Amino acid sequence: MIPPAVYNGPNPGGIYTDPVGHWVVVVGAMLLTFFILLTVTAYVVFAERVLIGRFQRRPGPNRVGPFGLLQSAVDGVKLLTKESFMPAGVDRFTYLLAPAVAVLAALMTWSVVPFALWYSGTTVYWIANVNIGILVIFAISAMNVYAIILGGYSSNNKYSLLGGLRGAAQLISYELALGLSLVPTFIIVGSLRLQDIANYAVHLGPLSLPLIVVTPLGFVIYLVAAVAETNRAPFDLPEAEQELVGGFHTEYSGFKFAMFYLAEYMNIFAVSTVASVLFLGGGQGPLLPPIVWLIIKITIFLFFYIWIRSTLPRLRYDSLMKLGWKFLLPLAIANVIVTAVIAVAVGG
Repeated sequence: MIPPAVYNGPNPGGIYTDPVGHWVVVVGAMLLTFFILLTVTAYVVFAERVLIGRFQRRPGPNRVGPFGLLQSAVDGVKLLTKESFMPAGVDRFTYLLAPAVAVLAALMTWSVVPFALWYSGTTVYWIANVNIGILVIFAISAMNVYAIILGGYSSNNKYSLLGGLRGAAQLISYELALGLSLVPTFIIVGSLRLQDIANYAVHLGPLSLPLIVVTPLGFVIYLVAAVAETNRAPFDLPEAEQELVGGFHTEYSGFKFAMFYLAEYMNIFAVSTVASVLFLGGGQGPLLPPIVWLIIKITIFLFFYIWIRSTLPRLRYDSLMKLGWKFLLPLAIANVIVTAVIAVAVGG
């Protein structure tokens, strides 16, 4: 019989071990996380519009509020109050289910991300600290395929259906490379728990370095595959405006469209956070509090997402598939084999 898990982290006032207090903290954490995610997502969109404007030598949004900071709030109100139509001939249940699945998958990812209210030398959990945290994230992120397929299929529109099929093929193709890119990290750390990976450090003399030092190839593969997984440029084929009008969400408007839009940017924020935890040590860093270091690292990845959207042209669909199956996947498999051989040799 497996003994029950015992919580050994910070426990101010015994609140985590108290049966009622534990659930009060967890529910409160979930509600606060939801509020923070909505706010951050809105301002990631704002930052993207401002930065792309600068890249293209134009001002970007600067009219609503000081420095344009209220633009995202106004856009949100506009989408919430906009007329939400439903075309004739749609499959009503799946049509309404698709955006809900997209947002749910984006939110559930955050249940296992290791950031906390209290620290005691290491980053500890806030909502859940499961021993297969990264597998939970993979399982939840796979739900995005269903959201895209259901949205495209139920809309009774050939362009939406093509966008859904493209999205499903793209996500399945790059999910393989994404998962395999992280296997060397698991081999080195010996754990799938995100907290253990975040607290792991490579010691080089007096220096404590993050895992990117020993898994640089896995980091590059993850970075490319994560861009494709979130359907961002230059891999935004499922919603290519020039070819498919708006792709799988062509027939969505108002609040339902806003849910797809919200899910996309939540996923960007999530994969940036996971990359920070897996390769850059999460909240580890000198002088500053751990949460500040985590925010800095996430911001770097978000800037990368925005930068490549402004820089690289969209790939052709055959080039997208070729990159995933003929280049990234074999490279990820070779990386796993080499890491495993080195780990066995060093361990022996």
